[in-house]
Amino acid sequence: MDEALDKAVGVFCERGYHATSVADLTTAMELTSGSVYKAFKDKRAVFLAAFDRYKAVRDAQLRAAIDKGQNGREKLRHAIDFFAASSHGAEGRRGCLVVSGAAELATFDTEIAQRVTGSLERSETLLDGLIRQGQADGSIAASIDDQTTARLMLCLLQGMRVVGKAGRSKKDMQAVADAALKLLD
Repeated sequence: MDEALDKAVGVFCERGYHATSVADLTTAMELTSGSVYKAFKDKRAVFLAAFDRYKAVRDAQLRAAIDKGQNGREKLRHAIDFFAASSHGAEGRRGCLVVSGAAELATFDTEIAQRVTGSLERSETLLDGLIRQGQADGSIAASIDDQTTARLMLCLLQGMRVVGKAGRSKKDMQAVADAALKLLD
């Protein structure tokens, strides 16, 4: 099922929710429409399951990247670099399910809005924790407002995913990541 959901994630990221048909999903997931409807009530249920799968996979990948850092600043650097790497080339053009869910569905669907909001809140909390860790270990200036800076970083990282959808180079996105780190001095 995870493999099928990963394929559904790809379709939803590339096309968006409204432009994705059940036929698109059955083709991508390599399932019959009967199997899709048996496993998931409807397209919305596929989207919710795909969203949860997407977040689980991305969060694990992000955590692995962050864990490579030795101090708060390095860990934050790895997080920013992770988003920069996801915001160019084919993956950048593919897009982000959190961003598309927020833009396309969260206004009209309370359950999806809760998932998107929860995801963004957890990301902001993670960034705030990394900033506070850096302040405690001396790698990030103590004078920085950790909560405001975490929110700024969240906006920057999600914005990178939006801009990446339009097609950016690795060099462009890495330059943004480098500039973001200068805010921590």
